[in-house]
Amino acid sequence: MQAEKTRKYRIKNWAKDEQPREKLLSKGPRALSNTELLAVLIGTGTPDRNAIDTAREVLKLGDNNLITLGQLSATQIRQVKGMGRAKAAIISAAMELGRRRDASLLNEKIILKHGREAAAYLQGELQHFKHEVFVAIYLNNACKVLKWEPLSQGGLTGTVADPRIILKKALEENAVNIILGHNHPSGNLRPSKADEELTHKIKEGARYLDIKLLDHIIVSEQGYFSFADSGML
Repeated sequence: MQAEKTRKYRIKNWAKDEQPREKLLSKGPRALSNTELLAVLIGTGTPDRNAIDTAREVLKLGDNNLITLGQLSATQIRQVKGMGRAKAAIISAAMELGRRRDASLLNEKIILKHGREAAAYLQGELQHFKHEVFVAIYLNNACKVLKWEPLSQGGLTGTVADPRIILKKALEENAVNIILGHNHPSGNLRPSKADEELTHKIKEGARYLDIKLLDHIIVSEQGYFSFADSGML
């Protein structure tokens, strides 16, 4: 009796149009729920739970929110029963690919000329991180985004960025404008002394290369701080 129950419970024994993978192939990925899409990535379940059940647990770990799920590390995802190293890595990679796809689509038409625009852009990019991340946005003469790139990551209290790397990458991208940005996970938007020194160091170095530092934006869930808007640039 138990063997028969287990056999029926396995997804491969479901009707074809109910199996997530077959459903995706016949109807396309948009026809699947978030749980079903995760089940396709997970592939197989365990003897006492199938991939759909495991997918539900993974989503629950992320508060049933894909943004929150994207913030989890592969190690955290492995807390779910049945999620080994390989499966957790697949989920983590899928979340990152989705983020990069969104960023690429956004970059094609994004123009940043004001602090509030840059802040909104950075808040969207950095909302997934629980630690401090320093980034540089490289722009052309019309302030269209050429590339967004994280340059360093730190703990909960700070990070370090190398001005030489920032300016080298600006030259590689043929950028004429730069916007610096980083998040403050603590929520405090006040720039540190190190933030101020780094900003002015990059500004001076960029000036010799005919590159303009437009702003340095600090973001958190509470809002943003703009060096340019505050007259500190």
